[in-house]
Amino acid sequence: MKTKKLYSAVLVIALLALNGCGEKQETQRVSLPSQSLTTSSPQTESETQALSKDSISENIIIEETVCEPIMESMDWSSYFDGLNGSAVIYSPGENSYQIYNQELASTQRSPCSTFKIISSLIGLEKGIIVPEDSVRPWSGEIFWNPDWNQDINFEDAFRASCVWYFRQVIDEIGADTIQKELNRLEYGNCDISDWEGKLNTNNSNRALTGFWIESSLKLSPKEQTEVMERIFGNQSGYSKETLEELKNVMLVSEEKETGLSVYGKTGMGKEEGITVDCWFTGFADKAGDQFYFCVYLGESDGKEISSGKAKEIALDIISDC
Repeated sequence: MKTKKLYSAVLVIALLALNGCGEKQETQRVSLPSQSLTTSSPQTESETQALSKDSISENIIIEETVCEPIMESMDWSSYFDGLNGSAVIYSPGENSYQIYNQELASTQRSPCSTFKIISSLIGLEKGIIVPEDSVRPWSGEIFWNPDWNQDINFEDAFRASCVWYFRQVIDEIGADTIQKELNRLEYGNCDISDWEGKLNTNNSNRALTGFWIESSLKLSPKEQTEVMERIFGNQSGYSKETLEELKNVMLVSEEKETGLSVYGKTGMGKEEGITVDCWFTGFADKAGDQFYFCVYLGESDGKEISSGKAKEIALDIISDC
């Protein structure tokens, strides 16, 4: 009787395990002791006891089912108007990606100032940035952006994309912690080997260079959306306080009529004076539905690109979704 009950329980477990997602299901394997499959032969008490809970757990192997995400190729060419670019919208709730220009969406490029999302995240979480006491003194050096030529706090530095401010933050966080957090976030190639940014051919001022600006660190537009989900999604391991502070500085637009709020950061990089990378990435909340986006623009024959244009394209696509 005990053996029959055990056999029935195993069959139930096996049947439950076979209920998959439909799209794609990995092979499921159930391995049982040979005695447990025999119900016609009587078993001794010792033989029955041998089929203990530990024995069952060691011999039953059920491989986890995997749902492949839905990959939808989109024709968003009208938004780009001939510019070389890509757009990705990732919706974890629907397990789906909408992608324009799949090849470019999978190409790793320098994150440039979109990395300020990451340096802010780590700086806030580790106490390097304390929003109410975050002013850093200006060195007196005249930079090309007049908004950087002053003592500046965290919020203003983020919105003005002040490189020297976040260069200091990153140095104070340190390479070991940065590397650990990039690995945790699976941030592209996770390569911070060019810490000072000496590979950058556009600028030799070490207050304005780093591994994230046309240097060793790279990730793709698709990876950008996945990193955003790891930060702001339901399984985020970061504190509520950190995420609220980060959302505050990332807020771009809020429409009460439609219930749409957009949070993001631009980024732009040059090589030898030519703009080669432009980004706008982040997430949107539409009536309680949260999704993640990235628009990337690369070199375009005869046409100028800018991070402002990437932002404009992203907002148009998001509004029409």
